[in-house]
Amino acid sequence: MINHVSIGVSNVAQAAAFYDPVLATLGIGRAMTVENVAIGYGNLHPEFWIGLPFNGRPASAGNGVHICFQAPSRAAVDAFHAAALAAGGTDEGRPGIREDYAPDYYAAFARDPDGNKIEAVCFSDNT
Repeated sequence: MINHVSIGVSNVAQAAAFYDPVLATLGIGRAMTVENVAIGYGNLHPEFWIGLPFNGRPASAGNGVHICFQAPSRAAVDAFHAAALAAGGTDEGRPGIREDYAPDYYAAFARDPDGNKIEAVCFSDNT
């Protein structure tokens, strides 16, 4: 249904220093780079973009918006969260079961240095 998602960042190099190690925990790498403007991450094509806002105004995080990445295992969710905090992100929800979402909804939440909220989820008992 959705081909790709883009979020605005204030500095592409600094955002890459966050997203490169965080997304690597989920097996996601860079698919395309537009030097000093944007980076697209994905496995088949650029599915998740970080970049400077097209209108030249400062980047801002959307209130109520978050982006969730599928994790292959609970261990990957744990690694995603740890990498986000180690790369300068902030905790928005430690790894664990979210029974109010679903009985097997294992997820973690963080914010990147620009305040964008991200999540990793696994619907399996896979460790």
